[in-house]
Amino acid sequence: MTHNLIPILADIAEKPGTTKRDTLTIARRALRHVCQARREIHAERRALSRQVGKLRQFLPFTAQAVADLEQQASDHRTPELDTLRRVLVVYGQTIIHDSDGIADALGFDQLADLLSINPAHREQARRDGGETLQGLAYIARMEDSATDYGDEWGKGGPMYEACHAVMVDFIRTCPEHLLPDPFAPGEMFGPKLPPQLRVV
Repeated sequence: MTHNLIPILADIAEKPGTTKRDTLTIARRALRHVCQARREIHAERRALSRQVGKLRQFLPFTAQAVADLEQQASDHRTPELDTLRRVLVVYGQTIIHDSDGIADALGFDQLADLLSINPAHREQARRDGGETLQGLAYIARMEDSATDYGDEWGKGGPMYEACHAVMVDFIRTCPEHLLPDPFAPGEMFGPKLPPQLRVV
């Protein structure tokens, strides 16, 4: 259903009378379906991995079956997963840059309504994420704020997952010499630098 729905939603989004409100609603709907499809594929892979765990109890007699099943779990629906990841990255870039000007056109209150930010969480959302699409969906993680996604890294609403996919893709594809080293002296995980002393 996801493969048929995404082109249909894209066609609706490209119609000339589509408003910014419609654009955001369509994006959220498409992202929900993409994220659901990804979860299903990951669940199927985990099921295969559980079978591997059961077969490991009978090693060395099941060594070949374990190796085959591990390979099957690793390769399971990989082309679909890659396509879904690319769709997430494209949507995530649109959300991060807000090239359509959705946040400015809608204002905070309409944006909060469309992102399903609970009225009780709106002041916190404004403090944490400002009034930008990226800030509310990714930085503040307030999309569907009544839903508890937990504090697990990479877990959040569909728009958060799209923005997160962009960040992961950036880290994966950025040349290594351009990324900061968090373990360098004076950085977050690196050794502390000695204080700079001056004569006053």
